[in-house]
Amino acid sequence: MEKRQCLDRGPGRLPCRTSNVVVLGEHDRSSSAEKIQKLPIAKVFTHPDWDPIAINNDIALIKLATPAQLTDTVSPVCLTDAVDEFKTFTTPSKLQQTALPLLSNEKCMESWGDNISDLMICAGAAGSSSCMGDSGGPLVCQQEGIWKLVGIVSWGSSRCSVTIPAVYARVSRLRNWAEDIMANN
Repeated sequence: MEKRQCLDRGPGRLPCRTSNVVVLGEHDRSSSAEKIQKLPIAKVFTHPDWDPIAINNDIALIKLATPAQLTDTVSPVCLTDAVDEFKTFTTPSKLQQTALPLLSNEKCMESWGDNISDLMICAGAAGSSSCMGDSGGPLVCQQEGIWKLVGIVSWGSSRCSVTIPAVYARVSRLRNWAEDIMANN
């Protein structure tokens, strides 16, 4: 989304406020040569159990007012299945991508303690990470030739440390809610 006005997202922080436009197809924000799409938002669906203190259920769906045009730089991604397990991930960050190791929640708790719940998935702590400004971005993995959305950038180190895991909303635990919203709206 465009014009993000955010505080550092972490335990006890408030979520970001954004404008009512989604920008698609942009890779280099310093260039005006890209063919981007600026589409108005019809509605935003925030998870009803969103907890800004524990940062659980950190997911929202956006219904566009007009359909996106699929191009070489704009394409959909599949939601991961509840039973999918992944070992490494790629996540776009200018939009860049990096391979990140997935950590068990127990390992992640070594850095974040009881702030980690089963609604979260951790990745990184191996020389690369997501950072502030990446919130809402995808943690994707390719499985049998299909890209799947496994996590959504949620929170992490306020210093963007590459030795501390970043925390993502676990899509497999939020998929049923997302499918219900998409089917009924």
